[in-house]
Amino acid sequence: MKIVNTLQNVPPDLKGAVITIGNFDGVHIGHRQIFEKVIADARRLGGPAVVMTFEPHPKQVLHPEHRPFYLITTPAEKLRLIEAAGVDAVWLVPFSLDFAARTATSFVEDILIGALAVRKVTIGHDYTFGRGREGNEAFLKTMGRKLGFAVDVVNAFKIGETIISSTAIREAILAGEVSQAAAMLGRPYNLAGRVVVGRRRGAGLGFPTANLEPEKVLVPARGVYAVRARVSAGSYAGVLNIGENPTFGDGRRSIEVYLLGFTGDIYGEPLEVQFIERLRGEVKFDGPAALVAQIRKDIDQARRILE
Repeated sequence: MKIVNTLQNVPPDLKGAVITIGNFDGVHIGHRQIFEKVIADARRLGGPAVVMTFEPHPKQVLHPEHRPFYLITTPAEKLRLIEAAGVDAVWLVPFSLDFAARTATSFVEDILIGALAVRKVTIGHDYTFGRGREGNEAFLKTMGRKLGFAVDVVNAFKIGETIISSTAIREAILAGEVSQAAAMLGRPYNLAGRVVVGRRRGAGLGFPTANLEPEKVLVPARGVYAVRARVSAGSYAGVLNIGENPTFGDGRRSIEVYLLGFTGDIYGEPLEVQFIERLRGEVKFDGPAALVAQIRKDIDQARRILE
């Protein structure tokens, strides 16, 4: 997959593209439905299938006061997922306040036509663009008739009555509803990062844990989860706790995972976890013995789920 990250000197082999435009955070099943249509149309029309997306996410530029800003995928992860969908190229547009000030007419005439000579534009049902969000489905279709390109709008993708969106997925993750998030993503939500030194309390209880320092800000709600984990030694089932360890009064959030059947030292190594199901919320126990008894129950429940 070719990656283009400039508005100037677009490679000539991207001319005549079928393109879709969006933020595509999470690259969820609704996004992939759009990509599949773009690829099919591109093959039929004989042009490249192109995804235009933005870095950084436009809301980070337009609303820097909103903190923390939750992204489902890191920039590198988003590109890997888009590539896996099978498109020919990603146009990774640098987003800035200057770019945001561009009118919808300029966006179409100078970028879509002037730089790319698009044959067809496919967008999601709620996509807007240009200064003040003046560009929408009706505007794009009017410009298409004027400048000679086709426009297609993909309706919202649903699971039951739930409309799949990046916002809905973020809300599910923050609420700890990781199985619901996975259904919308088409894969489990993941966190990756480095293993850091913790309080080493788990080893004393008989369940040594790896403390994860995640790359992402978007972390599921406090509680205990059945997870699949990947370290350099391989893949393991696991039980993961997110919380402040109220039994011991730590007062600081940690993300700790007990890898079933693993022994070894992985401090400083990369670790990735995939959230499969939430087992329970965070609980303050009467003491270490009660905590150990519950950990054993959590492990048994996680084994049943992960098997």
